[in-house]
Amino acid sequence: MRLLLAGAALLSAAAYYVYLPLPGGVCEPVKLMLLDALFRSFIQASDVAHALGVCHRVHLLNRVVSWVEEVEARSCSAVHVTDSQLGGVPARVFQPKGGRRLKRGVVYFHGGGWALGSGRMRSYDRLCRKMAEDLDCVVVSVDYRLAPEAVFPDQYHDALAAARAFLSAPVLERYGVDPQRLCVSGDSAGGNLAAAVAQELGSDRGAAPRFKLQALIYPVLQALDFHTASYQQNQAVPILHRPLMARFWLQYLGADASLEPLLLANNHSALDQRAKLDWTALLPAERRKHFRPVVREGGAAGALPGLTDPRAAPLLAESAVLSATPKAYVMTCEFDVLRDDGLMYARRLRDAGVAVTSDHYEDGFHGCMVFAFPPVASAVGRRSINGYVRWLDQNL
Repeated sequence: MRLLLAGAALLSAAAYYVYLPLPGGVCEPVKLMLLDALFRSFIQASDVAHALGVCHRVHLLNRVVSWVEEVEARSCSAVHVTDSQLGGVPARVFQPKGGRRLKRGVVYFHGGGWALGSGRMRSYDRLCRKMAEDLDCVVVSVDYRLAPEAVFPDQYHDALAAARAFLSAPVLERYGVDPQRLCVSGDSAGGNLAAAVAQELGSDRGAAPRFKLQALIYPVLQALDFHTASYQQNQAVPILHRPLMARFWLQYLGADASLEPLLLANNHSALDQRAKLDWTALLPAERRKHFRPVVREGGAAGALPGLTDPRAAPLLAESAVLSATPKAYVMTCEFDVLRDDGLMYARRLRDAGVAVTSDHYEDGFHGCMVFAFPPVASAVGRRSINGYVRWLDQNL
C-alpha cells in the first residue's frame, strides 16, 4: 500500500511538473508539454550549476546538447558529408551524389539563441541532408562561435565570413555550385544572422556572385520591444518563453544578466528608439488582436548599444538597405514570441519592394521545423519543413 501511495505521489508530482496550460489550437500539445518539461529541467539544472560556480549555465546546456544530439559526419548513398571550414569558420558540407553537374547552393545558420547548438546536431544534420537530397543542392551548415565566449558582433562576423567564402569562385567551383542559384538561410538566431548577412552583401553593389534568395525561419530580429502582440500572447508558450529570449539577447549583446527585468518590463530602450518599431502599424489587425503597446521610458539604453545596430537587429535597417536584399521567404508560427518579428520584417521588405513569401503556421510553435524527425516528430514540423523545401525547389 505504501508503494502504491508513493507511486501515486510521484506520478502526481510528475504530472504537475509536465502540465502546462497551452492555448487552444497549438499542434500536439501533449508532445509540446513533454518537450518543454525536458528543456525546463535542463535549464533549471544549468541555473543551479551556474549559481554554485560549477560552470556557466550555457556550458552545461551545450554539453547536454552535444551528448544527446551531436553526430559524426557520415555519408550515405545519396549525400556526401564532410566537416570543413569556410572563411576560417567550421562548417559541415552536404553534397548530393549524381544529379545535375552544377548544383544549387544554400548557406545555413542554426538556431539556439547565439549561444546553444551546432550544425552537427542530429536535427540539423537531418534537415540539411533532406535539403541536399530533395533539392540536388550543396548545403553548408555553419558553426559560428557561441556566447558567452563570443558576443556581438562575433557571431555576425563568422556568419559573414563563411557566406563570403562560399560565394567565392574557388569554393563554388570546388563544390560544383551554380553561382546563379544561391540562398542564405537560417532559423531563429540563425535567421537573424541570415537576414543580417543578406543586408550586408546586398548593399555591396560590386559583389558577384550574389545570393538569389534569403529564407528565414521564425527569425529573431529585434530587442527594442518585448511586448509586441506575439510576446504578450505567447510569453509562456514553449519552447521559447519570453524570459529565455531576453536572456539570450543579453548574452548575445555581452550585457549584464541583471538587466533582464528591465527588458521584460520594456524599460530598457528610449522612447524615440522604440518609435522605429511601431508594431501597431506594421501588423495586421488579426495579429494585433486586443493587445496594446507597453510604453515605459527606457533606463538601460546606454548599457545595450547593440539594440539599434541593424547587424544585431535587422528589422531596424533602413528601407534602402532592405530594398537591396534578395527575394525572401519568411516562416512564422502563431504560438511563438518571435511571430511578430517575422511578420513585421516581411511587411518592411514588401514596402521596400522585395518579393516576399510569408508562410504562417496557425498551429505552429517556435522551433517546430527541427521537430520534423523521430523521436520528437510533430505534424506541424513535417508540414513546415516540406513547405520550406518546396519553396526553395520552386524559387532557387
